[in-house]
Amino acid sequence: MRILICNDDGIASPGLARLAAAAETISDDVWVVAPERKHTAAGASLTMAEPLTMRRTAERCYSCSGRPADCVVTAMTWLLAGDGRPDLVLGGINDGRNVAEDLAYSGTLGIAREASFWDVPAIGFSQVKSPEIRAGNDAWLGGLIADLWRRRADWVLEGHWLSINLPSSLPADIRQPSIGRDKIARRAEVVEQDGDRTVLVVPRGRERTTVEGDENSTIDAGYITINRINWFGETRLAEGFLRAQ
Repeated sequence: MRILICNDDGIASPGLARLAAAAETISDDVWVVAPERKHTAAGASLTMAEPLTMRRTAERCYSCSGRPADCVVTAMTWLLAGDGRPDLVLGGINDGRNVAEDLAYSGTLGIAREASFWDVPAIGFSQVKSPEIRAGNDAWLGGLIADLWRRRADWVLEGHWLSINLPSSLPADIRQPSIGRDKIARRAEVVEQDGDRTVLVVPRGRERTTVEGDENSTIDAGYITINRINWFGETRLAEGFLRAQ
């Protein structure tokens, strides 16, 4: 099984190394393409008609000057093009949970979304900050990935991918929560003003809004959360609406 791993925290991220180590417990054909630096809330943004620099940093491991989704594109069109296409794409492990509106903003899930455009099964992994790292975690996570791969007929659908959030401690039981609401970018701070020019900073963080049964409450209770997400999200308009135009 050929596995491609990308992330949005950068090539030097500990979470990337942990996910690669987990994948290597189940496959000897693991490839890594990750951004040179951290890209927070990059979503599925692509670099178009501008140069992208790929740098080999180790065997089957490359950094990319672009954004998280660019890492998938460069792998599919250059590094693993044609018959070398991966069987599975993994994003992460993101440094922090991806819940609620993060499903749209997250570069980790933007990676999985981009993979779905290439008809490749994909899973985005995120974990709470400052997790407990224990011996055996990599093998356990590798076992989870292997089990999901064996059962892919139960979750792989065109235009869909999995979003998985890991709690602080592994192993853990798995739950499928509801999608909550926990808005980031709720305020802006003025850091400089000069006449007509104003410089703003939108700070990191969120209010940690939660209701029973959503991702935040489930993760906080020590469970792994899993949700199947799709990119199209169409809701048909009523025929009466169309006739009224």
